[in-house]
Amino acid sequence: MLASKFTYLVFASFVAAVSASPLFRNFVVHEQRSEIPDGFVKVGAAPAAQVLNLRLALVNSDMAGLEENLYAVSTPGSALYGQHLSKEEVEEFVKPSPGSVAIVNQFLASHGVNATVASPAGDWMSFQVPVSKANEMFSADFTVFQHQDTGRQSVRTLAYSIPTELQGHLNLVHPTITFENPFAHLPVVSSPLTSAASEQNLTSRAVPSSCASIITPACLQAMYGIPTTRATQSSNILGVSGFIEQFANSADLQTFLRDLRPDLVGTTFTLQTLDGGQNPQNANEAGVEANLDIQYTVGVASGVPTNFISVGERFQDGALEGFLDIINFLLGESNPPHVLTTSYGQNENTISSNLANQLCNAYMQLGARGTSILFASGDGGVSGSQSARCTNFLPTFPSGCPFMTSVGATTGITETAASFSSGGFSNIFTQPSYQSAAVSSYLSALGNTNSGRFNSNGRAFPDVSAQGENVEIVVGGRTGTVAGTSCSSPIFASVISLLNDRLIAAGRSPLGFLNPFLYSSAGAAALNDVTTGAVSFTKLYDIGHADAYRRVSS
Repeated sequence: MLASKFTYLVFASFVAAVSASPLFRNFVVHEQRSEIPDGFVKVGAAPAAQVLNLRLALVNSDMAGLEENLYAVSTPGSALYGQHLSKEEVEEFVKPSPGSVAIVNQFLASHGVNATVASPAGDWMSFQVPVSKANEMFSADFTVFQHQDTGRQSVRTLAYSIPTELQGHLNLVHPTITFENPFAHLPVVSSPLTSAASEQNLTSRAVPSSCASIITPACLQAMYGIPTTRATQSSNILGVSGFIEQFANSADLQTFLRDLRPDLVGTTFTLQTLDGGQNPQNANEAGVEANLDIQYTVGVASGVPTNFISVGERFQDGALEGFLDIINFLLGESNPPHVLTTSYGQNENTISSNLANQLCNAYMQLGARGTSILFASGDGGVSGSQSARCTNFLPTFPSGCPFMTSVGATTGITETAASFSSGGFSNIFTQPSYQSAAVSSYLSALGNTNSGRFNSNGRAFPDVSAQGENVEIVVGGRTGTVAGTSCSSPIFASVISLLNDRLIAAGRSPLGFLNPFLYSSAGAAALNDVTTGAVSFTKLYDIGHADAYRRVSS
């Protein structure tokens, strides 16, 4: 289906020129890492016959032009604000040149390899080869590495090269120097899950005075001025990412709604799957993360159509293939969700900078089409996605990407930064102009504190924050509370979805890429600045109190 959209023309003169001289014999190092990431050890050479699923990212035609258009349609005051691009318009900026496609295919053919197109714009290709062939094609040394704590093994190389003829045409080969995140970014169960039957009726506890110790939808409505009236616009889809076999349980959702949102009982979600994804409904397979995300989207974004997108593991070793596939899946849709929330991520230093940029550019593509991309910032403070020791501060991915919105966590009725909430500055992405004033002010106040431990010129995150501690959920028929920025992202996503419902009902465009608005004077006026807490490392905003919802939606 995708391949039929592209006719790859190989000009006769081009073929004649390249076939007249030897090709693909001179190599240049394309990507490398100086050392094995923390927690991994080298086991030995990968078996020569082991088959690798490899992907190639081709150089895009005009990402600078797409970025210019993204800011034009996303910046308040712009003449083009809200005039989001179509699928076809975005693909014109993204698709590789015919010359790039031709030379890459010629290189593959010289090794007897046929690749398939793996993205709507044709900038990703995929193929399978044994380790011996991969080593030959990319002058690599694919090796088995093992994570010491989990015992999981993966095949990676610490460096690879490409023929000089592919420079300027091939952006990266994956998976090569990127290592998977051994510990999923999941919420922490902060109180034991107990039998739902033994709990008192949760609705009676969900009043403002209880919110100091437990967060429910009623708390969020009271704290942030979120309305309980149902949304009306069926085109306004809220997407929830599901990874690592985390399944959203429908029975648990109905228990949650019965106790905390009885007016929404019967409301459910739509399942989408890719990569062999599924969503079994056995109580013992209910996922803490998946249930959290669904319960605090369906249960807060009253009446907003919600899609749970379950990404299976029909790929190699994790390592962000799921992130690649879900974004290409949505880019292939004519009408992707207006909001996508994801509560997973990993440390930035485990990822190839080329891959990080390629994924970030994919978020730019969705943003240009009117989708708000939200990610939880991580739960390790300045030490990354989860708690760990560090000397230099460790940013998370994709929070450092400037084309998405990173969501941190707050705690307490008078909100303060949660102690675990990750924040910092990217070592890959430079600081975008929309946040330069906020970051400059922060750095001036910070002075020399922690000087040299972070990249003050990098993109700062998180951008916003919301409640992320003592959040009530139901899992496998039992209730309990969880903590993590993975609570905060679906909460904020629900608010944005409700705002989009009002905007669309009024004949206006959805908010789309949020950050230029959030950092503008109008956006800042609707938010409260969070300046206290153990991890007040970058400028945090929460989603506002009192009439903030009404101010933003108007």
